Amino acid sequence: MSTIQRFEDLEAWKIARELTKNIYGITKHDGFSRDYGLKDQICRASVSIMSNVAEGFERDGDKEFANFLSIAKGSAGETRSLLFVALDQEYISEAEFNLISARAIENSRVISGLSNYLRQSDLKGRKFK
Repeated sequence: MSTIQRFEDLEAWKIARELTKNIYGITKHDGFSRDYGLKDQICRASVSIMSNVAEGFERDGDKEFANFLSIAKGSAGETRSLLFVALDQEYISEAEFNLISARAIENSRVISGLSNYLRQSDLKGRKFK
């Protein structure tokens, strides 16, 4: 894996950013926009993914980064679960659900790959050099 200098260059963060953009887009629709609890929760969950990837990266320690990635992956699962609620309440179409859910699954997969790499790496991060 090449050395990445900024969290903005991480594929996990880029996908999370797109996912968050999608989530905010669907929550603007009429029914969804009035369900304040669900809207707030799904927006927070999606923002949590990208925020934890960024925060973990900036901590400069690979073990800490892996821990933050675990939290981010959990938030991706939460986002997917909340998408089912939105689908069941007919706030989003099945096509919207499929597209956004697939992005969340992809995000989880990429986060898992990065986390596995960090856990298997002998590198300790800049913090512990």
